[in-house]
Amino acid sequence: MNMREEIVVSRNVEAIMIPSGERVLVPEGARATITQSLGGSYTIITDRGLMVRISGKEVEAIGKTPENVPQSEEAAPATKEELEQLVWDQLKTCYDPEIPVNIVDLGLVYLCELEDNEGMTAVKIKMTLTAPGCGMGPVLAHDVKTKIETLPGVKNAEVEVVFDPVWDRSMMSEAAKLQLGLYW
Repeated sequence: MNMREEIVVSRNVEAIMIPSGERVLVPEGARATITQSLGGSYTIITDRGLMVRISGKEVEAIGKTPENVPQSEEAAPATKEELEQLVWDQLKTCYDPEIPVNIVDLGLVYLCELEDNEGMTAVKIKMTLTAPGCGMGPVLAHDVKTKIETLPGVKNAEVEVVFDPVWDRSMMSEAAKLQLGLYW
């Protein structure tokens, strides 16, 4: 969701600088504007002009409640197809911090494989980025891994960021193109 909400950081908060992916500390008392809130993460611009991403429990420092994620104690889905659908649904909760479209609709997910591993499932994801030099790759890959590993029946998730084939906007879903106004 796009928004413009002025906030004051209530405590020192760890954040990820966009687009470098560098970890930074936003100090208590800093004023900022929330520019995007999607998938449990917030993109803010500080009063010093830094664009950063805050997620997880750290969002409490900007007055937000961390989003609930599925608990692994739940019963695993009955079929591989049901679990695969849950994985794709979870992938749709992962967002590029600069683009208000999930990574699935952006066309960033190239492969999603599920493999049975002693009654549990191992998930393998190959994904790319909109720009090869983007420092947010490890951050997005970690988000994907963390969210998929919360699903019941998933033992582990392996996420690989690849650049072949090179991403271009033709890989986006029709809905994403409409949302971003990429039709002329």
